[in-house]
Amino acid sequence: MYSDAELDAAVKAGILPAPTAAAFRDFVAGLHAAPGVDEEHFRLLSGFNDIFVTIAASLMLIAIAWLGFQATPALGAAAAAAASWGLAEYFTRRRRMALPSILLLFSFTGGVFATLFALFVTVNARQALPDPMQMLAISGCVAGAGAAAYLHWRRFMVPITVAAGAVAASAAVLLLVAGLFPNTLPFMRVGALLAGAAVFALAMWWDASDPARTTRRADVAFWLHLAAAPLIVHPIFGILGLLGRGAPAIGTAAVAVSLYFVLALVALAVDRRALLVSALAYVLYAISALLRGAGSVSYGLALAALVIGCGLLLLSALWQRARRETVFFLPAPLRVYLPPV
Repeated sequence: MYSDAELDAAVKAGILPAPTAAAFRDFVAGLHAAPGVDEEHFRLLSGFNDIFVTIAASLMLIAIAWLGFQATPALGAAAAAAASWGLAEYFTRRRRMALPSILLLFSFTGGVFATLFALFVTVNARQALPDPMQMLAISGCVAGAGAAAYLHWRRFMVPITVAAGAVAASAAVLLLVAGLFPNTLPFMRVGALLAGAAVFALAMWWDASDPARTTRRADVAFWLHLAAAPLIVHPIFGILGLLGRGAPAIGTAAVAVSLYFVLALVALAVDRRALLVSALAYVLYAISALLRGAGSVSYGLALAALVIGCGLLLLSALWQRARRETVFFLPAPLRVYLPPV
């Protein structure tokens, strides 16, 4: 199995002519009876060796962190982060293995965060800081993880790294605002929604730079969309009251279902399915509430799953046609930045 990034590398090296690579992509897309741009390709596994290396690296990193933890928690986390970087020099930079690269990214950035957080806990144990200062310190720890993600991207360019850095930056900003202005805590859902919108805009910027989705930039955009989706969906449905313990009102559930249709239109326009997947649990809950309100108490959730499952399968089968109809109604200047239909 060859990824788009490897095909691009072959073209740059002069091994494969660019027209041949394009024809190969079109041929593979034709086998799937769908344009390659609609497939949302991303590489997670290149073979079972990815799983093998991931398991071995996990065991090694856990052991290093555990042994270092016997001295101090900060040492264990720092040792795991350092080992992650060293392993990435071979398995990411040289071997370009997808799943191990994702593991090593998160273990490196997580190790940096854990190191900074352990140092904060040590300092806070000696002299308790006021709550705003604690929030600012945690924000600094998250910002450190974001900086680590940036360094990792500059060195290894793993596509998911940009999304990890964007999420870390968003969390750091929200924690910073909460520390400086404690009265804003009740509005954190709105802040998370704004952060999600910013990450979505960043994803669209990467997507617009490669509408045909034949380079690594499309992979970066895929992970950014996947990160933006829960940041957008979770606050919206939380504001609607779907995250509470009680059953939602019929009107609220109807609004939630209507909102899911809006998200479906956005997903069709940008040709990304992440929004639909992230909102799936909420819309299932909302439809089951509507069915319970109509008298179907025993089978509400099952009927909701049947309705939404059939709807999504139908949408998948008619995705290209639905995209064509959706994009047709958009302004022409906006269509330039969207994948072709």
